[in-house]
Amino acid sequence: MNPAKRAKLEAAGFRVGSVAEFLELTPEENALVEIRLAFSNHLRRKRTAQSLSQTKFAQRMKSSQSRVAKMEAGDSSVSLDLLFRALLEAGTTRDELSNLIAPRRRGTPTVLLLERKPRTYREPIRVSMRPTQRHKSRSTV
Repeated sequence: MNPAKRAKLEAAGFRVGSVAEFLELTPEENALVEIRLAFSNHLRRKRTAQSLSQTKFAQRMKSSQSRVAKMEAGDSSVSLDLLFRALLEAGTTRDELSNLIAPRRRGTPTVLLLERKPRTYREPIRVSMRPTQRHKSRSTV
């Protein structure tokens, strides 16, 4: 993230960090999440590159469209075994799989999370003094 943008967000009261920091994931849990997301994204790219709908791809795999959608969304209910099978069915090579597991480059986290810092009791709370509009109640007969 651009340092100036990060500083501006932090000055506005946001805490900027990775999802792993926010969820307090261990390095192993974080690696598993990153691998699952890499597999899911790669599966979607492979399927769309072949101009296949989720339904057609599911028929080819002898599965359902909703299952393919869950695979591509990185749903934790999808086993890694099924995800591997789908990737191989889509034509992913072993080299591509190894690059997904251990990419050659390591960069910043793929996702940054913005969270507003909680207010302290000393900060003023803004209250609107405008009268609220009352709605005419409907009478039922």
